[in-house]
Amino acid sequence: MSEAEQNVVFIFPGQGSQYPGIGSDLCTEFESARRIYEQASDVLGYDMAKLSHTDPDNQINLTRFTQPVLLTHHIACLTVYRELAESPLNPTMAAGHSLGEYSALVAADALSFEDALRLVSKRGELMGTHGEGEMAALTVDLETARPLADKHFCGIAGLNLPDQTVVGGASADLDALAEDMAELYPKKKAVRLKTEGAFHTYYMVTAARHFREALDQVEIGAPKLRVLSNYTGDFHQDDAETIKSRLFFQLFHPVNWVDCLQTALDNGANLFVEFGGGIGTGEGPAEKRPNLESIIKKFTRRADPKPEYLAAINIETIKTAAGVP
Repeated sequence: MSEAEQNVVFIFPGQGSQYPGIGSDLCTEFESARRIYEQASDVLGYDMAKLSHTDPDNQINLTRFTQPVLLTHHIACLTVYRELAESPLNPTMAAGHSLGEYSALVAADALSFEDALRLVSKRGELMGTHGEGEMAALTVDLETARPLADKHFCGIAGLNLPDQTVVGGASADLDALAEDMAELYPKKKAVRLKTEGAFHTYYMVTAARHFREALDQVEIGAPKLRVLSNYTGDFHQDDAETIKSRLFFQLFHPVNWVDCLQTALDNGANLFVEFGGGIGTGEGPAEKRPNLESIIKKFTRRADPKPEYLAAINIETIKTAAGVP
């Protein structure tokens, strides 16, 4: 594919893609990455490199720390990629899953890295403090999941794929939902997720009301890229107040990732590049795999033409994406 034909989307994963040791490889080798981590430490008042690389106090999975840890890693990966690539890809779009939407706005120069750190730190603190309940991923479509969720006082929290719907609710309600689902759809699964609350459901309304105050304190500019909104599944508008309102509503509405991906495809996306995070049982950055790769490839497998995918989540994949041997 020639550069003229490329229609690139930069994407950033959300919670669940953090791990102890994240970013340690980048900081060992690149001064630019170390500066990003130092900048995050200065803004937040704690040692971001220490938390990310060694997690001595077992805090990395606490939402108030997870979110700034991931935002910092996203931007460090993006910075190192741009440093290494002789001709860095010029994206036309950016998107992020939940927390990742803030990184997408930073990549689009709509939000400064410093303000994004302040926002996600407060967002994570409020979600952890005011959040209740748990979450589960159901291997069914929205039409099947919604009546089950409604019956058991759960909320739809995410639309990851046409056949993967995330729900949130009280632990006992999710147990009842899973039992009901097993009886009605014995071949389908309800996989419990490790979260501090039922994110992106009505359980987050109090957190969102407090978060609005933080949103009012930051300056947001017109994005230089088209940035997809989790709340609408469409592109953010240019005015700051509308962007802020979408981020507010995102906290207690489903992450509409299905429509975000479809909108990207409808607008000609033919290359997705994922920055930051990592999942899998391997301990170090080199052993991790990208968080969103499977979802993107499943969603786009029938697209014609089928878009390409690149990861930039550790030194090896960043060098590959940058075309460095």
